[in-house]
Amino acid sequence: MRVTEIFHSLQGEGILAGTPSVFVRLAGCPLRCRWCDTKYAWSFSGGTEYGPTDLVAEVQRFSCRFVVITGGEPIVDADRLARPGLARLTNELRGLGQHVTIETSGVAFVRDLACDLMSISPKLGNSAPVEPDLAIDHERAKPDPEVLTALIEAYSCQLKFVVDVPEDIAEIRKLLGRLPPVAPERILLMPQAATREELRTRAPIVAQLCQETGFRYGQRLHLLLWGNQRRT
Repeated sequence: MRVTEIFHSLQGEGILAGTPSVFVRLAGCPLRCRWCDTKYAWSFSGGTEYGPTDLVAEVQRFSCRFVVITGGEPIVDADRLARPGLARLTNELRGLGQHVTIETSGVAFVRDLACDLMSISPKLGNSAPVEPDLAIDHERAKPDPEVLTALIEAYSCQLKFVVDVPEDIAEIRKLLGRLPPVAPERILLMPQAATREELRTRAPIVAQLCQETGFRYGQRLHLLLWGNQRRT
């Protein structure tokens, strides 16, 4: 599988925020979110080719139990089918005692993954790109409730929503109404921000929404600590 980068940092988002983790960023994504901070990982032909065993060896170079498989979109390949080698990679990592998180938009359901935390970030309407051609591809790749339901029922999960404006809550509630129940503390609202200043401005608004809804505030620790810097 093609890998954009491997690095050691702190988990910046979700219920494990602050946990030292090794990140494996797989290359390629069918979505084209307008606020994406990893556009350099969009191409499925980018990065370096690794076999699962070689990739596990790279991860083992770091003295760290937590591994995050991210992207791009790590679950699918360019054909939007299950990414070859992913199940083997996760099972080899689990066999070595690693805690495995998979960061996905929920674009596809894949069986037999050794995943301790399926971190699902369904894309809302606020993610749509302004370019018409990109918007078409983006809409085709957006996950549907049946796929999200399968992931939620098969794996221990968290749901992360990027909130741009307070009105996004109505869309979140509508989607949640079509999914199996998820504990409120595993539903996270995160401010849409590309800079520390944007994060500081929008954080109080999202915090208030969390108080009103009972959902969890999702910190973006990497942005707070390092700004919009790659490999963090």
